[in-house]
Amino acid sequence: MYDPGQLRTFLTVAQTLSFTRAAGRLGVRQSTVSQHVRRLEQAAGQPLFSRDTHSVELTESGEAMLGFARTILAAHERASAFFGGTRLRGRLRFGVSEDFVLTRLPEILRSFRQEHPEVDLELTVELSGTLHEQLAAGLLDLVLAKRRAGDIHGALVWRSSLAWIGAPRLRVDPDRPVPLILYPPPAITRSRALDALGAQGRAWRVACTSSSLSGLTAAAHAGLGVMAHTRGLVPQGLVPVTARAGLPELGEVDFVLVHGRRPAGAHEAADALADAILTGGDRLQRPA
Repeated sequence: MYDPGQLRTFLTVAQTLSFTRAAGRLGVRQSTVSQHVRRLEQAAGQPLFSRDTHSVELTESGEAMLGFARTILAAHERASAFFGGTRLRGRLRFGVSEDFVLTRLPEILRSFRQEHPEVDLELTVELSGTLHEQLAAGLLDLVLAKRRAGDIHGALVWRSSLAWIGAPRLRVDPDRPVPLILYPPPAITRSRALDALGAQGRAWRVACTSSSLSGLTAAAHAGLGVMAHTRGLVPQGLVPVTARAGLPELGEVDFVLVHGRRPAGAHEAADALADAILTGGDRLQRPA
């Protein structure tokens, strides 16, 4: 009743909330994306998206279809592997940004391990800038991280805006240097924050530096300062800083999947994990 190709297109639109970006990720025409969604809606007998010229949003039925689509595609992949006689093997070195520590990424990795038990998955959690360096050095096979400024490589998983966040009662004095809670170099959010403040001519000081998200959030909870963070992944108990602080806009950030040189044995496993992440990418936009 539900075509796997149409379900995959549906999930991609649900993750990007854009027919244009979905077409780019899938490598097809936008008209093909529209056709797949229309046929899936006809099969379901209900609209899955509410859309106009400016926005695309999931309907209540679309939200329900998310879980069904992932389940159907996972079953399809297991059946294909079983009857095709293909079992992935080998070592896969996967690097993931600190941003996803508190999301539902572990669910995706657990499902991948259950479906491919003979793949030795080696996980590295690091700063996005560090992961890109390790990938270039051949130390990783696949990376899920923020895209660096000016870079065009990688498959887009999610696009979000950056925001200044802090403790609920924190007050930032416009006449004093901004107290910053930062990742160390080469963190992408660090560079973005310092560049934005520099362009504004705003004075700043470092209140805390930590390479772990837990360290930064602890400092933020203590009211030591503000941090630049993905708006869709704000840690529990922290809130966006009010406009009264006069802090500059930080713009948007892309989270992408980037493949490395992929030595023998890691090629098919990296493709399979990348596909699982793209299929379940909406779970990366929600806290665990």
